[in-house]
Amino acid sequence: MDTISKTASTSNNSSTNQSNGQTWDTEAYAINGRFVATLASDVVALLAAQAGEHILDLGCGDGALTKQLAATGAILTGVDNSPTMLAAARQRNLHVEQHNATALPYHQQFDAVFSNAALHWITGVSGHNSVLAGVHRSLRPGGRFVAEMGGHGNIAAIRTALQATLAPFHIDAEATSASFFPSSALYRRLLETTGFTVQSIELIPRPTPLPTGMEAWLNTFRNGVLNHLSAVDRASALANTIALLEPVLRDADGNWTADYVRLRFHATK
Repeated sequence: MDTISKTASTSNNSSTNQSNGQTWDTEAYAINGRFVATLASDVVALLAAQAGEHILDLGCGDGALTKQLAATGAILTGVDNSPTMLAAARQRNLHVEQHNATALPYHQQFDAVFSNAALHWITGVSGHNSVLAGVHRSLRPGGRFVAEMGGHGNIAAIRTALQATLAPFHIDAEATSASFFPSSALYRRLLETTGFTVQSIELIPRPTPLPTGMEAWLNTFRNGVLNHLSAVDRASALANTIALLEPVLRDADGNWTADYVRLRFHATK
């Protein structure tokens, strides 16, 4: 989703550890963030779920992608830390549990762990060390961890515009959002230090159309930052951020594109 937030982005994926103040409105996410699950076909193909496998979907959000994986015949367990997202996932008749991604309770229960657009909501190297240790512990010997998350350079223009716009309000947008967008070299080290063997890992630029526009994206995926402002200041900050971004992310026909960069990897225990 972009979204284990501080738990992740609903859909897949939503939240997993709520320290940054980001919250998830299932209705808004369904309208403004459904592309997160829709654009996950490549990482789903990399997972190659098989009937009968036990798979953990880490940061399952509202379960849109979890439902797709379950259609393969695999046995899915979804995990998220957002009660509202989990309620939406249960409406899809999915088996989901509420856990913080940094404190997974499983021990050699899964053939694979999958995550889409959720891990970047976990703050810092120490947080990711905890997540990876839990994932490694959750997998059976030979199990695989297949995931996609925001990578180095992700939404760079958007982050820069927010930083500039919010500075007069004495808000450090980067520190407040607490997102983690690592390079492939860094994340390879974290995986290998945990005991994983990395089969593949790469950064993938993926300009992403925003059908509902930039303001809707900001209100959905950066509310943890914007909620620090009064209603009047928030409206002003949104207008100023959008004005900064228009020359680079809005085309002549008025269509918005976010400057996404994804980190995709496949690692085995």
